Amino acid sequence: MDGLLTDTLPWLLVGLMAVGALLMLRQPIRYAGRLCLRTLVSLGALAAFHPLGAALGCALGINLANALVMGLLGAPGFGLLLLLNWALAL
Repeated sequence: MDGLLTDTLPWLLVGLMAVGALLMLRQPIRYAGRLCLRTLVSLGALAAFHPLGAALGCALGINLANALVMGLLGAPGFGLLLLLNWALAL
Protein backbone atom coordinates (compact mmCIF):
# COMPACT_ATOMS: atom_id res chain seq x y z
CA MET A 1 0.00 0.00 0.00
CA ASP A 2 2.88 2.34 0.73
CA GLY A 3 4.28 1.98 -2.82
CA LEU A 4 0.88 2.83 -4.29
CA LEU A 5 0.66 6.12 -2.43
CA THR A 6 4.21 7.25 -3.14
CA ASP A 7 4.68 5.98 -6.71
CA THR A 8 1.37 5.74 -8.52
CA LEU A 9 -0.89 8.33 -6.93
CA PRO A 10 1.13 11.44 -7.96
CA TRP A 11 1.25 10.27 -11.59
CA LEU A 12 -2.46 9.53 -11.53
CA LEU A 13 -3.22 13.02 -10.21
CA VAL A 14 -0.96 14.64 -12.82
CA GLY A 15 -2.70 12.64 -15.54
CA LEU A 16 -6.15 13.66 -14.30
CA MET A 17 -5.09 17.32 -14.14
CA ALA A 18 -3.70 17.13 -17.69
CA VAL A 19 -6.97 15.63 -18.99
CA GLY A 20 -8.92 18.33 -17.16
CA ALA A 21 -6.75 21.07 -18.64
CA LEU A 22 -7.17 19.66 -22.15
CA LEU A 23 -10.94 19.52 -21.69
CA MET A 24 -11.03 23.13 -20.52
CA LEU A 25 -8.77 24.31 -23.35
CA ARG A 26 -10.47 22.32 -26.10
CA GLN A 27 -11.98 25.35 -27.86
CA PRO A 28 -8.85 27.56 -27.78
CA ILE A 29 -6.73 24.66 -29.04
CA ARG A 30 -9.19 24.17 -31.92
CA TYR A 31 -9.00 27.87 -32.81
CA ALA A 32 -5.19 27.81 -32.70
CA GLY A 33 -5.13 24.77 -34.98
CA ARG A 34 -7.44 26.44 -37.48
CA LEU A 35 -5.30 29.59 -37.39
CA CYS A 36 -2.16 27.54 -38.09
CA LEU A 37 -3.84 25.84 -41.03
CA ARG A 38 -5.14 29.12 -42.46
CA THR A 39 -1.70 30.69 -42.01
CA LEU A 40 -0.07 27.86 -43.97
CA VAL A 41 -2.62 28.25 -46.77
CA SER A 42 -2.02 32.02 -46.78
CA LEU A 43 1.72 31.45 -46.97
CA GLY A 44 1.14 29.33 -50.06
CA ALA A 45 -1.09 32.02 -51.56
CA LEU A 46 1.59 34.64 -50.94
CA ALA A 47 4.18 32.41 -52.60
CA ALA A 48 1.88 31.93 -55.59
CA PHE A 49 1.18 35.68 -55.85
CA HIS A 50 4.83 36.69 -55.57
CA PRO A 51 5.85 36.27 -59.26
CA LEU A 52 2.70 38.00 -60.50
CA GLY A 53 3.00 40.77 -57.94
CA ALA A 54 6.62 41.40 -58.86
CA ALA A 55 5.63 41.76 -62.52
CA LEU A 56 2.84 44.20 -61.60
CA GLY A 57 5.00 46.20 -59.22
CA CYS A 58 3.18 45.35 -56.01
CA ALA A 59 5.25 42.53 -54.55
CA LEU A 60 4.42 41.44 -51.02
CA GLY A 61 6.94 39.75 -48.79
CA ILE A 62 6.53 36.06 -48.15
CA ASN A 63 6.81 36.06 -44.36
CA LEU A 64 4.95 34.90 -41.30
CA ALA A 65 3.54 38.34 -40.43
CA ASN A 66 1.85 38.72 -43.81
CA ALA A 67 0.60 35.14 -43.68
CA LEU A 68 -0.88 35.70 -40.21
CA VAL A 69 -2.70 38.85 -41.38
CA MET A 70 -4.13 36.92 -44.31
CA GLY A 71 -4.90 33.93 -42.08
CA LEU A 72 -6.83 36.07 -39.62
CA LEU A 73 -8.63 38.37 -42.07
CA GLY A 74 -8.76 36.34 -45.29
CA ALA A 75 -9.27 38.24 -48.54
CA PRO A 76 -9.71 41.63 -46.79
CA GLY A 77 -6.33 40.99 -45.16
CA PHE A 78 -4.80 40.56 -48.60
CA GLY A 79 -6.32 43.89 -49.66
CA LEU A 80 -5.03 45.49 -46.47
CA LEU A 81 -1.52 44.24 -47.18
CA LEU A 82 -1.67 45.58 -50.74
CA LEU A 83 -2.97 48.93 -49.46
CA LEU A 84 -0.22 49.17 -46.84
CA ASN A 85 2.37 48.27 -49.46
CA TRP A 86 1.07 51.04 -51.73
CA ALA A 87 0.76 53.61 -48.92
CA LEU A 88 4.21 53.00 -47.48
CA ALA A 89 5.91 52.96 -50.88
CA LEU A 90 5.07 56.63 -51.51
